[in-house]
This record gives sequence, C-alpha cells and structure tokens, in this order.
Amino acid sequence: MEKKQEIKIELPPEIGGGQYSNLALISHGPNEFFLDFISLAPNLPQARVLSRIVMAPENAKTLLFALRDNVAKYEQTFGEIQRKTPQTPPKGGIPNPFEA
Repeated sequence: MEKKQEIKIELPPEIGGGQYSNLALISHGPNEFFLDFISLAPNLPQARVLSRIVMAPENAKTLLFALRDNVAKYEQTFGEIQRKTPQTPPKGGIPNPFEA
C-alpha cells in the first residue's frame, strides 16, 4: 500500500481574510478553465473581477466534485440552500446574472 504524502499549506495573513464574491464567471479553452470571481454591487453599472483562477481541466473537474461534496455536507448540517431570485426586474437595466 502506498503511503500518502502530506502537503503543508501556508495561508498568508493577507490572503487569510478572504475576498467576498457574489458572482463567478467560468469560461474555458482547450487546455484550461478560467474562473473569474466578481463582487457585483446593486445599482452600479460595472463590476470588477477580483480574482482569476486558471485551472487544468482535470483540476477543474476535481474542484467540481469537491464543491458538490461540500455543498451536500453543508445541506445535511444546515438544510437545503435555496436559490434567491428577485421578484421584480432590477431597475437601471442591470440583468440578474444568476437567471438562465
């Protein structure tokens, strides 16, 4: 049986506080996935990408499974996550990025 190698991960203080994002855009090319994390504020016509993560397709799929697993564990503990959509269209012509 192969022994698993332990990986030590350092979390610098400037990264440890995190970055809030309420919108993520995902695109891909033949060799990588691009995940752009954005903070979209109400009534502002423009939002800025806060962070871009570039991943190999294999790592993107691993992330998909890890996120699915963590959402399931969260819902087992705290209940089902309900998607929120506005009752009325937003003023100012800014579309809801979460509507398909």
